[in-house]
Amino acid sequence: MSGLRDNMGTTRRWVGMLASGIVMLLAALTVVTVGSAGAMADTAARDRPASDSAMAQVAAMQPGWNLGNSLDATGSDETSWGNPRITEALLDNVRAQGFNSIRIPVTWGQHQGPAPNHTIDAAYLNRVKEVVDWALADGFHVMINIHHDSWQWIANMPADRAGVLARYNAIWKQLATTFRNSSPRLVFESVNEPQFTGSSGDAQNAALLHELNTSFHRIVRESGGNNATRLLVLPTLHTSADQARVDELVATFDALGDPHLAATVHYYGYWPFSVNVAGGTRFDATAQKDLTDAFDRVHNAFVARGIPVILGEYGLLGFDRHTGTIQQGEKLKFFEALGYHARVRKITTMLWDNGQHFQRTGFRWNDPELFAQIKSSWTTRSGTASSDQVFSARGAAVTDKTLTLNLNGTSFVGLRHGATDLVRGRDYTVQGDRLTLTASALTRLSGSRAYGTNAVLHARFSRGVPWRIDLITHDTPILRSTTGTTNSFAIPTDFRGDRLATMEARYADGSNAGPHNWTSYKEFDRAFAPDYTAGVTTLTSDFFAEVKDGSRVTLTFHYWSGTTVTYYVTKSGTSVTGTTA
Repeated sequence: MSGLRDNMGTTRRWVGMLASGIVMLLAALTVVTVGSAGAMADTAARDRPASDSAMAQVAAMQPGWNLGNSLDATGSDETSWGNPRITEALLDNVRAQGFNSIRIPVTWGQHQGPAPNHTIDAAYLNRVKEVVDWALADGFHVMINIHHDSWQWIANMPADRAGVLARYNAIWKQLATTFRNSSPRLVFESVNEPQFTGSSGDAQNAALLHELNTSFHRIVRESGGNNATRLLVLPTLHTSADQARVDELVATFDALGDPHLAATVHYYGYWPFSVNVAGGTRFDATAQKDLTDAFDRVHNAFVARGIPVILGEYGLLGFDRHTGTIQQGEKLKFFEALGYHARVRKITTMLWDNGQHFQRTGFRWNDPELFAQIKSSWTTRSGTASSDQVFSARGAAVTDKTLTLNLNGTSFVGLRHGATDLVRGRDYTVQGDRLTLTASALTRLSGSRAYGTNAVLHARFSRGVPWRIDLITHDTPILRSTTGTTNSFAIPTDFRGDRLATMEARYADGSNAGPHNWTSYKEFDRAFAPDYTAGVTTLTSDFFAEVKDGSRVTLTFHYWSGTTVTYYVTKSGTSVTGTTA
């Protein structure tokens, strides 16, 4: 995935330290002599996977992390998409976060010579090997692949089967030779998110991908050395978990009959929730079922038959813009559930990170709360709640507020404000899964009741991470009339403590306006975006590009407090007028 891959993807699809200890123990047991012979035996033991089983090796890879938007960048070098040059220190720090495997996506096409040899530039190949060797030295299991080539030129296979196959094969022949004797902890993935342009349909797509996967398999196995039994990872079409795509890959596994194979799919969530469009603001029952259904399908098709599955990428599609596209509490519930359902289905997960999560020079998490939830999900469940926000209107008397607890198999322990435990029965009550904050506690904790977050509470459970609850004072936001252009239009907005969830757009006849005209609810950050610091709500050029000229559009802004505000915009050529009435 990348910013570019994200846009394409949205149109096509709605353990840990123990493993390291085992490897160290094996190393110690192999030391039968001293001196150079002992050192050689120690190195050989460290390089062996935890066992000869593909299932055991993939289990030892949990959890994993993606070094995205670096060596897979399609520009002239690894910095062309804005990330810094990869360093040993970065890999050391990623390893220290608890990751046992690293996926290193690589795009080769711009570093590849012409036919017939399609020679990879030596300096680039050496750079990839340098990074791989650093990761192996850190103790990672490492997965490399052919990445954005999938849509750049491999997608042309329906029209140029022989040419694409020759170029693809040339890459894997060179990689198989280069890494022939590398540690068995190095894993090869045949191709990222395979797709085909202009094919005749599913049958041809399946046949072409089968040809790529089996050709990859043959080339690597015939190269010998550690490649004879190296773990090879095969994707479904689009790395989709849809049943038809899964069934196609099952047929390839059946044909190959190789015990040293793993399957891979990607998961970015139920699409309306993943990008916040069509009213998909919450990780609701529909979004939850999409997740569990996807994981059930790959488990039943592969894991239940002894074929390991690697979730080669996971996240939310809106994250490629910024992680604020999806509301914080809803995204935390998504990642908590994903980690749990992958764990119980024995699916190894590899977090997609193109630089938006872990700082590549500062070596810190941009959202520590999010990472804490992800890390906790590797080993246990955490309790959550129906929301992480409790709103009280400043223009009205404070009243009791109730949240529904999602216990997720835990038990509720208590509620804390800073270092102070709140008093059950006085400050809050719990009846079943209903947590009620009393009016007296809300009044005390909210102080002068300035707009915004007045206090932060944490609900604590018997396991996992606490659930943060923001106590927010708000009043109905005030939007003001303004003018602008289709390229620059910002509605002056006094948010008054509230937070924008989504926006609807309709013409006077009730039909839907703007992009995604099958829904009235527009895509967060693509069509509209709040700027709480600047005090404006922006409508984008993408939104106005699909608004009829001369028509007045009724906008309905939905805020997380439950408040709605109506606003009107009229487009005339490149000019836009916004009014409150």
